[in-house]
Amino acid sequence: MSSCDLLVFVDSTASTRDSWVFRKLQRQSSFRRGGVIPTAICLSKAAIGAGVLSVSVHAAEVGALYQLACLMCRGQWSTVFLVHIDNPYPKALKWMISVASIETKKWSFEDVCEELFHPVMSIFTGFMNACVCLGSAAGYLIVCGQVFVVIFQADNATRNLFVVLVGIFVCCPMALARHVGFMRHLAALSVGALILLVIVVAWYMGDRGIDESVTTENFLLGPGGATFITYMNSINNMIFAYNNQFNVPQLTGELTPEPSRNGMTKVALLSTSISFLLYASVSILGVLAFGVAENQKDSLILDLMPVRKEIHVLISLIAVMFSVLTCFQFHIYPVRQFLAYLVRKARGRSSDDEKTDVVYFGRSLTRWYDIFCALGSVCLVVLIAVVITSLRAMLDFIGAFGAAYISFMVPPMWIIALRRKDEKNFSWFSREILFSVSFLALGLFLFVFGTYSAILPILGL
Repeated sequence: MSSCDLLVFVDSTASTRDSWVFRKLQRQSSFRRGGVIPTAICLSKAAIGAGVLSVSVHAAEVGALYQLACLMCRGQWSTVFLVHIDNPYPKALKWMISVASIETKKWSFEDVCEELFHPVMSIFTGFMNACVCLGSAAGYLIVCGQVFVVIFQADNATRNLFVVLVGIFVCCPMALARHVGFMRHLAALSVGALILLVIVVAWYMGDRGIDESVTTENFLLGPGGATFITYMNSINNMIFAYNNQFNVPQLTGELTPEPSRNGMTKVALLSTSISFLLYASVSILGVLAFGVAENQKDSLILDLMPVRKEIHVLISLIAVMFSVLTCFQFHIYPVRQFLAYLVRKARGRSSDDEKTDVVYFGRSLTRWYDIFCALGSVCLVVLIAVVITSLRAMLDFIGAFGAAYISFMVPPMWIIALRRKDEKNFSWFSREILFSVSFLALGLFLFVFGTYSAILPILGL
């Protein structure tokens, strides 16, 4: 062997060893893409967005006890699971979704529905999912507009221009990411940004004292006069608060070294705990700092307007804008998946055919369609955010109309369909199926009456 050949051999061996070490370290990294911690943070960030800004408004109307009870119940529905003697089965929404994704090897709502039901069901579910995500994303741009108005005292025309510019130069480029896990570092920073907002609200209460309208009774039970519609809209807000189910299939598929129920259980527990702590903190501190009933404005952004010139308040408002723009991307991704599903069906292709697709300018035609769909989705969201300016009305309607269907109706239907494939052991009276049917009935109630409750204030009734 010549000296040159020896050098090449040594270099290649070192390169192989270094790459092996790098891959091993990457697998061991706790914050790698597909790890439990970053996946949980991404999932919690998908839930914690604009909803955290209006949650104290509902707490001021119905009382802290009712609000915290709803938060705890909703959180438990998302994470708690029971274990059968030899067969673990889900009692959690995220668990239900991850089980369906893992057992079908499908990583989107549309593909799972097609596998278990029919393409028509896939299109309807995808449409509902897209409506939820488009409305949520519009809520985030509405928050950006509110922050801009509070900081600069801008008029409505200037606010609309700002929303359009943010959509074009910030949201459009970020919406092109292939994987949700790409956002894990930004998601961690944005959760920190919302923690800063909680600290600022606590400072406001400490600096100005508890609002004079707050008493022990109305803090715990509400000021009185709340109707059934008021309590129902509070539940709608709670549904929206934990509404991150649309990202579960994608994040389940991105888990490393491979998708697993155990991994998603840890993800669900961690993400829901983060969400509950933030929502509960804001609910309590928001009521104590800004008062009950009519004293509360549409969001914490507007509540902080009197002290907007304080430097730490200004920083927290900018941090909130950064946080909701990060959350924006998690809601655009399911819309892209739905549009990609429609394009695939129109072209007669399957979900794993991209490698065999024609290539233009270094990218497959599937990827080009994905890019155009992402940009079109952002443009539609910008249009919605310019037309609608009320954050609370938007979130209540989304929580009732679309999120109730996606969160409470689709997952139990998946579990029932999966178990019915095993015709010999299937029974409608098993604990798992009875629980799924009960959850389905609850979802139907929330979908019908929740939507009715959310529409009445919008219509001024």
